[in-house]
Amino acid sequence: MNAPQTETPDVPDRGHASSRRLLLGAVAVSAALAGAGLAWRRMQTPDAPPASPPVDGFWSSQWDTPQGGRVSMQSFRGRPLLVNFWATWCPPCVEELPLINDFYRQNKASGWQVLGLAVDKLAPVQAFLQKMPLDFPIAMAGMPGADLSRSLGNLAGGLPFSLVLGSEGLVLQRKMGRLNAADLDAWLRLK
Repeated sequence: MNAPQTETPDVPDRGHASSRRLLLGAVAVSAALAGAGLAWRRMQTPDAPPASPPVDGFWSSQWDTPQGGRVSMQSFRGRPLLVNFWATWCPPCVEELPLINDFYRQNKASGWQVLGLAVDKLAPVQAFLQKMPLDFPIAMAGMPGADLSRSLGNLAGGLPFSLVLGSEGLVLQRKMGRLNAADLDAWLRLK
């Protein structure tokens, strides 16, 4: 004998469906708020660093060279100057140095100057320059060079960091990260 079958009526679990709708609603509202917040943030103009941070103290700086001499910033005044903060332990720094050296060779006759400030220790810089001599002056900024680069607009504090100072001694351009030929071509027009 078969047991009588009883049918269970399809009764929706109203509590479960209601919780699911609330959860989906909360997710939708959160996504909408996040999107609105992102749109608002993109529309805001960020506080840009000053066009030319104070560089007066920079012009009175002097550094030792890896060869034992001294470099005075005063000797660079009055002509456009590309300053490159670099280190031997920084692969993008090392990769861009031949490009910077070519820039210097091609443009020194038209008044351009280049200074490499090594944020590094003396022995590695000396060994590096034995393997890859550069035509432009290199000076030893050491670890204080990181603070100096921040004061000149390197907000991230990373390397490589380059800046262009015009003939009047003001910062005209700066770049965090590896330079490319297009950067240098654009900077030629700044003087």
